[in-house]
Amino acid sequence: MITAFSLRRDHRDWMALYRAAILEKDRSIVSERISQAEKAIAARGRELFYSGGTREERNALDHALHALRAFKNACKHTRGEADRAAAA
Repeated sequence: MITAFSLRRDHRDWMALYRAAILEKDRSIVSERISQAEKAIAARGRELFYSGGTREERNALDHALHALRAFKNACKHTRGEADRAAAA
């Protein structure tokens, strides 16, 4: 779980976007939510590169980014199946 460290303001921003992407039910905007979360995670990763940060947060960023990529791939796969079923 991604709550291994205290939630400072800069943490909540990327986490909120990550959660919004993962929990989005509207397929028409899910890819945009994923993109926003990926950008926020990358930005926070750059901040941590230059300013330190905790190992827990760096791990949380890595886990969130991997989860988003897996979610994105699953959405593409599901979307492709839906398109094939509609064409049949």
